Amino acid sequence: MTTNENSAPASGLNPEHAPRMKQPWAELAPDVYRAMVRLDGASRKGIDPVLAELVKIRASQLNHCAFCLDMHTKDALAAGESVERIVQLSAWEESRHFYTPKEIAAIELTEAVTVLTDGFVPDEVWEKASEHFDETELSHLIAAIVAINAWNRFAVTTRMVPGHYKPGDIKH
Repeated sequence: MTTNENSAPASGLNPEHAPRMKQPWAELAPDVYRAMVRLDGASRKGIDPVLAELVKIRASQLNHCAFCLDMHTKDALAAGESVERIVQLSAWEESRHFYTPKEIAAIELTEAVTVLTDGFVPDEVWEKASEHFDETELSHLIAAIVAINAWNRFAVTTRMVPGHYKPGDIKH
């Protein structure tokens, strides 16, 4: 559905908010954007693509990043993830049966790294993750969590507008 910030869609929904910058931040800071793309690409090596999308969705939920939620739920669906598992992700603690123990370990680590204001990454979260991922995989998983948190902060701060992304448009 396409609208502009001054008109409501015919369905009666609220109009889109306007982005804060006239030009996308990626165009204004292309070296930073390219470095983020390289970090994101390097972090994905050795991580299951569906698991990577679950991590990106969960971090984006915690960071209230609508743009990244739009992108990564669409990418997850395109990668074969089910609607049910995506919907349940926000309440994963009560719907553990939708996820493997390895996915739960990655989701718990994602939450601990994303919400550092609650304290350090707990030893029990680290220990569970290290039971399911070797140190190389953990290094890439941590990098993927750090990368999506950085993407979330760019998108939330500049008020990037969700709803227009199509899988394959942008890779990060």
